[in-house]
Amino acid sequence: MKGASFKRMLTMKKFVLLMMSLLLAFTAFLSTTSPVSASIPFRDITSTDHEIIYLYEHGYIAGTSSTTYSPEMAVTREQAATMIGRALKLDGTLRATSFPDVSKSSYASGYIDSAYKAGFISGYPDGTFKPREIMTRGEMAHMLSRAFKYSATSAISFKDVPYSADANSLYLAVNKIATNGVAAGTGNGYFSPKAELNRRQFAMFIARAINPEFKVSFEMPVIDTYQSTVDALNIRKGPSTSYSIVGRMNKGDQFKVYGIANGWAHGAFGSVTGYVSTSYLSKVPAASDSRIMVIDPGHGGKDPGAVYNGLQEKNVNLSVGLRVESKLKARGITVLMTRRTDVFYDLDYRAAYGAQNGADAFVSIHANSNANTTVSGSETYYSSALDTRSEHSKQLATFIQNRLYKAMNHNNRGVKDADFRVIDKNPLPAALVELGFLTNTSDAAKLGNATYQDAAAQAIADGIVDYYNWRDKQ
Repeated sequence: MKGASFKRMLTMKKFVLLMMSLLLAFTAFLSTTSPVSASIPFRDITSTDHEIIYLYEHGYIAGTSSTTYSPEMAVTREQAATMIGRALKLDGTLRATSFPDVSKSSYASGYIDSAYKAGFISGYPDGTFKPREIMTRGEMAHMLSRAFKYSATSAISFKDVPYSADANSLYLAVNKIATNGVAAGTGNGYFSPKAELNRRQFAMFIARAINPEFKVSFEMPVIDTYQSTVDALNIRKGPSTSYSIVGRMNKGDQFKVYGIANGWAHGAFGSVTGYVSTSYLSKVPAASDSRIMVIDPGHGGKDPGAVYNGLQEKNVNLSVGLRVESKLKARGITVLMTRRTDVFYDLDYRAAYGAQNGADAFVSIHANSNANTTVSGSETYYSSALDTRSEHSKQLATFIQNRLYKAMNHNNRGVKDADFRVIDKNPLPAALVELGFLTNTSDAAKLGNATYQDAAAQAIADGIVDYYNWRDKQ
């Protein structure tokens, strides 16, 4: 019996070894043929989130749970201090800090204290740190430029970041991180310093700061073209006559403008980049048949808009807005989006966005609500506040509304005059669309349905084309 048992053991051992060899061979085959590289550590990110995966694998970041990273969650000041602290290998030992609102037992206390002593974070005038305050992109620029001790600057500028030579200015902080390949703005010449920062975005910035492979290149966006009205117009190194002259233009020479602030245009004439007084510049007239439309998905970020029947207005607005963009581009219309992600921008920013970027019309997309849940249907608004464009605004709203209520197969609530800020303070022909009522179960079911969202987008796009065709005949 002992001999037989021994033989069976040998046979079993050989079988196990054979299976292990086959498994290793199969694994090796997969590793040489599969395109998948690193494993995805969290279920709420994808294989394209290279920066998050890199930072996690190197111990710089952690998830919000063992399986989630929460990439769209806003970044707080304590989270930012912790992520940068880990990246710089600062002492994260829990301890008391100089801030009364940072507990010694807080996971971030050590990194906050180390970062404060290193000089790249500071508290508020009242002595607090406000660890759970949400970070903005502007605060991020200050923090990263100081933490990584960036000194290199360039001619990069953004329309919403005024020039300043102050060593502690937002302008220099933003310029430094853009020059060093950490940030490239939010598009159309804007940096959006007041926009909230989410965990995915911050991970991207951290990864770019510590690994050159992730850095981005920056190309200055041209917001407009101006021409010199005089001969021998000086191009200066900075925005005042105290700066040295770096070049000259003659009457009629064209200057590609990146941004304008305090009477000075920043841009380029040929290979020369610098600043020119706007007193001696005139705008090059745009072609009369231009079609440049702003699509403004209402609300976003910390502002969800109406929330009913399981839907958040901000998400409905964005989904429909992106669909409108796609359909307009297919018709040859240039589209500028005030937002493409779940971020918050104030109404004044939205109202000024189109004129600042050379657009010729503006449409804001919203969903409605009412205490009376039986109220339903779509309606579109314009503002008669500015007589010079009120007729065009009304026509734009009418063309859209005439198609929208039919496409949505619901009540036509008409075209109305109202003083909503994004259209009332807008210098362009502007309309505000209310797709339907989230408080009405029938409307909400449609607004949460991809087929109806696409139908609404098609109707809005067709209405916009109708408007342009009408405008070009005037």
